[in-house]
Amino acid sequence: MPDIAAQLEASAEAVNRFLEAQLLTGHRSPRLMAAMRHAVFAGGKRMRPFLVLESARLFGITGQGPLHVAAALEMVHCYSLVHDDLPAMDDDDMRRGQPTLHRAYDEATAILAGDGLLTLAFAVLASPETHKSAARRLRLITALSTAAGVDGMVGGQMLDLDAEGRFTPGARAKTLSARAIRRLQALKTGALIVFAVHAGARLAPRASRDEKRALKLYGEALGLAFQIRDDLLDSEGEAALVGKAVAKDAEAGKATFVGLYGLDGARNLLKVVSDKGAAALEAAFGERAATLTALMRFNATRNH
Repeated sequence: MPDIAAQLEASAEAVNRFLEAQLLTGHRSPRLMAAMRHAVFAGGKRMRPFLVLESARLFGITGQGPLHVAAALEMVHCYSLVHDDLPAMDDDDMRRGQPTLHRAYDEATAILAGDGLLTLAFAVLASPETHKSAARRLRLITALSTAAGVDGMVGGQMLDLDAEGRFTPGARAKTLSARAIRRLQALKTGALIVFAVHAGARLAPRASRDEKRALKLYGEALGLAFQIRDDLLDSEGEAALVGKAVAKDAEAGKATFVGLYGLDGARNLLKVVSDKGAAALEAAFGERAATLTALMRFNATRNH
């Protein structure tokens, strides 16, 4: 079985080197760039960039193209964490074991640093080094903007806040159905993961319909499995290992899989979803997908 921890670390090092080069100060505001670096280099598994690089390898593609897409996606992800942590959103003081950006700096700097990361991500995607074909670059830009925006992550975040009763004075948290929670999390968490898994096919000269379908099924399953595991960690994880406060979801009345199914039910669902995603990928790619199927198993037991 592939050593996923070691492969994640190697992938993260490559992505970090690229991000270092993108976040040099030069003529830019030193405070803004320091804040953006705080957000980007706060640790983390770099799982989404890893998915980009590994999905590209399924089609024999390596080098600067996948690295550009991987780094752009990670900048979008890091921006989203900065904004999620703000007092107006989840109001978190710690992220990955260190102060959140608005605590380390201030709210205005945190907002602008997030904005900077989001827009820089699309500048990276638009670079000819991402792909020689302008049409391919445009498809990547369209796909990432959709996954990150109102039809993806941002839309999911709004559903999440609405479910807490944020927008009606005195309202209690809403009780969502299993279908509604799945839709919310598919947008909020899953959309960027599905984009990452599809990135390889978008860079490839050719991908079959069966291969694209398998990537879609795997990406959707991994996005769901990732959120279930996060919900379990929030309920039973240790803050020192998770790197942020735990048990906040229940306190805020958030719609979670643990709240809906209980701990044992969520664990069972995690196994079912993980097995389904791995099987879909194995059926289409066989041993070529060993690393990605191993990542599904890794997610099911991660502690942060």
